[in-house]
Parts: sequence; structure tokens; C-alpha cells
Amino acid sequence: MKYNPNCKTVLALETSCDESAAAVISKKDGKFVVIASSIASQIEEHANWGGVVPEIASRRHLEKLPFLIQETFEKSGIKLSQIDAIAATVTPGLAGALMVGSITGRTLAALHKLPFMGIHHLEGHLASIHLGEESPKPPYLVLLVSGGHSEIIKVEKEGLYIRLGRSHDDAAGEAFDKVARLLGLRYPGGPAIEEKAKTGDIYRFKFPKGRVSKPDGGFYPYDFSFSGLKTAVMRQVKSFENSSEKLPIEDLAASFEQVVAEVLVERSLKCALDTNIKSLVLVGGVASNTRLRKLLKEKARKHFIDIYLTPTTFCTDNAAMIGAAALIRLELGMSSSSLNLGVSPRWPLEQANLLYNPTPPF
Repeated sequence: MKYNPNCKTVLALETSCDESAAAVISKKDGKFVVIASSIASQIEEHANWGGVVPEIASRRHLEKLPFLIQETFEKSGIKLSQIDAIAATVTPGLAGALMVGSITGRTLAALHKLPFMGIHHLEGHLASIHLGEESPKPPYLVLLVSGGHSEIIKVEKEGLYIRLGRSHDDAAGEAFDKVARLLGLRYPGGPAIEEKAKTGDIYRFKFPKGRVSKPDGGFYPYDFSFSGLKTAVMRQVKSFENSSEKLPIEDLAASFEQVVAEVLVERSLKCALDTNIKSLVLVGGVASNTRLRKLLKEKARKHFIDIYLTPTTFCTDNAAMIGAAALIRLELGMSSSSLNLGVSPRWPLEQANLLYNPTPPF
């Protein structure tokens, strides 16, 4: 897309975990347009350790980000002088990794006298739905499932979020990683399990759908717990090892994947029905899972609930979604964050508005 001087155009940076990413994104005629996007994944390196090593992640971001920014501008065909704002993820994530993107973004903003937008990573995931063909109209529900988060969020209006459900232990993505390790599969666990599950029997093993008890009795209707499921898989694995039988990796993967998908779909649909919200959005890294996407569409159709799926290209961490979140904030009149805004490994999504206060929250 050629540069349009009537559009807001943002350079966005994402370095919250193990993906270094830069993107140039704009909005034209009500549609978000990704002009250029570049990502450098560290998956292969971290796979050698069975998970993300924070120090290695920070070092790789430092090495790769300048070249990604240069590559993104070359692909976009526009210049830094045509950028209206610079955005970077500042929370949540690995502190050292976040610092690389945040300092880079703030430095560029200061040097070129541009507004700096500090973006909440989860708000980026929520904004990723607008990178598809259709965007939902508020109010709508979001099922956010990633490596570190499994949440059901009500978007009352853009910028106003209410969390209605959450995981009390492992997030769905963490459960995939841990079960993959039990099955002898490589990191990241999601794609590895999905590949094995294609030829497996989803009905061979009956795994539990973990529920979270309330202190005064009953269960939280929209919350998740995957630790019991992980333990159940571990016991099955040990049972086969003790009997010297061959481990049925495909069937274990398929049965596990099916239960995770069922739990996520059942609880998010219950929340939608109970709140009488007719639009349900799926975002986050785990949102690229084929079984989950298919099951959600099938079940929602029976209840006349509209489903919006983030394009698989933008499910995992990327800078385009960070840019989309920044453009939304600019439209809401939040012109910039303080250049003194730091980073935080944790920060509630409900307080994302504070990232644009003159006095930063961290």
C-alpha cells in the first residue's frame, strides 16, 4: 500500500517474549492495513532448552531488532519521516526483553519528536482481530488463549475491558508445552501436539475437564484449570512406561487436545449465553489451533453466536497487532505515553488506560 498522508501510520515493535518483530501499520477507510511486517523467531534456539531462556531472549532482541526495523521500512516503501507515532510493548512479558523494544521505541520517538505509545501486550492480542476481514462491534466477548494467558474478556467498548474468566494455574499454551515435554515432543508444544493429534483417537483417553471451586461452594463457571489435566496425562504416560508398552503418542495428543478445546469452547460459550452477548472473538497463540477453531465455530452456530477468528498469521506474537492497538488508542484521543514509562512483567489489562497518563504507573 502506498503511503497516504491522510492516514495515521505507526511503527510498532514487539519484544515481550521470544519473537522480535517490527511492523508499519495504517488505517484507511475504517480498515487496518499492515503495510509491512517482519518477525525473527527464536523458537529453534529456545527449543534446545525446552522453553524460553530470558537472558538469551533479551540478547537476541538486541541483536535483531535494528535490522528488523530497517527491513520493515524497506518493505513498506515509506520513510521514518512519514510515521505519525511509534509503539512498543511495555507489559506484560519478560522484563529484559520488554526493555529492548521499549528503549528502542522511546529513543526513536525522542530523536524524531514523535509520540510514543506504550502498549499492553494483551490489548495487542485483542486488537489482532481487527487485522482480519471482519471486525466485531462492541460489546463482544474475547477468548484469549496464549502461552501465558487463558482469559475470557468482555470488551464493553474499545479501551474498556472486563475480565470474566481466567486460568487459576497453567494457561492453555503452558499446558500444551508441558504435555508435549511428557510425550517427548519439541518446544513449542502447541504445533507439535497438533501435528501428532491429526492421526490420533480423541476418544481413547478420558481426561478431566478441570474446574475451579469457589470458597463458599460451587464452581467458577467461566474459569479454567489445566494442572489436573496435565497430571492425568503424566499418569497415563507413567502407566505405559511401567508396563513397557509403546507410548501411544498420537492418541494421547489427540485426547489431550480435544479436552482443552472442549473446555475453552464450553466455558466461553456459556459466558456468552449468560451475558447475552452475540459476538465471540478468538485471539492469542493457541487460537491458531485447527481443532479449537473448528469446534468453536460448530458449537457457536447452534446458539446463533457470531464467531470472529484472528487470522492465523497474527495469532502468535507480532508487531502488527501492537500497531493496531496503538491506532485504536490514538483514535480514542490518547495521543502518547510518557517517555519516562518503563516496563512491567505484569500489569492488569483493566488498567491499560494508565499507560497514557502524564505520570506513568511504572
